[in-house]
Amino acid sequence: MPRLFDESEPPRPPEKPPSQPDKALSVAQLIGAIKGAINDRLPGKVRVVGEVSNLSDRNHWFFSLKDGEAVIRCVMFASAARAVRLQVRDGLEVVATGRVDVFPGQGAVQLYVDRLEPVGQGDLELRLREMIEQLRGLGYFDPAKKKPLPAVPTRVAVVTSRSAAALQDVINTAQRRWPGCELLHLDVRVQGESAAAEIAHALDKLSDQGDRLGIDAIILTRGGGSIEDLWAFNERVVIDAVYACRVPIVAAVGHETDTTVTELVADHRCATPTQAAMTLVPDRALLAQQIDQAADRLRLALRRRAEYERQRLAGLSRHPAMSRPDRLTELPRSSVEQLMRRLSRALPGRVDRDRPRLERLADDLPNLLRRRVMLARLQAEQLEKQLQAVGPQRVLDRGYTLTLDGSGKPIRSARSAAQAGTLTTVFSDGRVDSRVDPDTGSGSSPQPPPASRPKRKRKPRADEGPGLFT
Repeated sequence: MPRLFDESEPPRPPEKPPSQPDKALSVAQLIGAIKGAINDRLPGKVRVVGEVSNLSDRNHWFFSLKDGEAVIRCVMFASAARAVRLQVRDGLEVVATGRVDVFPGQGAVQLYVDRLEPVGQGDLELRLREMIEQLRGLGYFDPAKKKPLPAVPTRVAVVTSRSAAALQDVINTAQRRWPGCELLHLDVRVQGESAAAEIAHALDKLSDQGDRLGIDAIILTRGGGSIEDLWAFNERVVIDAVYACRVPIVAAVGHETDTTVTELVADHRCATPTQAAMTLVPDRALLAQQIDQAADRLRLALRRRAEYERQRLAGLSRHPAMSRPDRLTELPRSSVEQLMRRLSRALPGRVDRDRPRLERLADDLPNLLRRRVMLARLQAEQLEKQLQAVGPQRVLDRGYTLTLDGSGKPIRSARSAAQAGTLTTVFSDGRVDSRVDPDTGSGSSPQPPPASRPKRKRKPRADEGPGLFT
């Protein structure tokens, strides 16, 4: 039972009334003092458990809440009364949420009720809200994860109780709208302790064997009831089964004002079982009407197209080309003939005009060839002279020599000359062979001393005397 006050807070000691009041209070002042004391002592909102009695519905609700020891008068205004979803009657045990105040007109303490709930419903609604927030964070309500419904299903599984009126509503609606749709019923409990496990097992079975059984969609439904009656469809095991099912699910649990978490997770939600069948099963009469309308539009389009093509063909038949097709070739033929005449006239004139030029070219051709041959000969002679100028013989003529070893290979260093046995020195006018001494590394042939250059006598200048130089 909800507590009105925190028991950990020590109660305030009652104030002792004065032995003799200073002055007499008016009734309004007394009621105001009582009202102030209530407002100071009680919180703004209280929750009271009690049994409804003396209910009077006069747009606003007037009733009393009582238990075995006390009674308190209650008022619920029309705006709050319209939001109550349960059938309020005398003897119903409820939890009333509101504020305590004094009605000055009668001097009565009353509970102004904002909300009425059956006993135990508040905890369930709290659990329901917490579960919805948790599942929203996990993405269970994401529209992108919902599967599309089939356009024309051939076999639909109905998961509900055999004794539920919802089953008959689905059967009647489906047979009336589309007799070709086969219904497969899975009998499960939809209320009680074992209901959630049976519903989840049925959905898991349909998800695993749906392809083999040819099931296109599932209708999960039951009739209306209190939040306790519908609580099986708020259990996590059922919610997970709906979320993981590979077959599209249409959920219709309770009446239009009832909402369960299963309906929020399902691929499509409907207010009633009849609406679920109407959403999933197409209407044969409506489809036939749509087919007739499409056929009428098609026939009208074909007639319009045929008329358009007929008028177009009539216009083409009036064209001169259709009445006299030979005219289509007259203009091209005359153009070709004109071109042939122009070509026959142009070719002889072009030949006559270019003949003198061709004859001149024929006369000048031998001279051109001779000049070209002479130019080529001169270029060859000039190239030969250039090659001779840089040839090895010219280098030798300028006083240089070439030293070869016994095999005829050129000697490029003194070390190579010392290692060679025989050396051949090539001059511009001949060759000289020599042998290398392995001990000294010099040639064995005596080397003549270099010839001394004779001194030249300087001619005396005119101012010098004779005999000064010999």
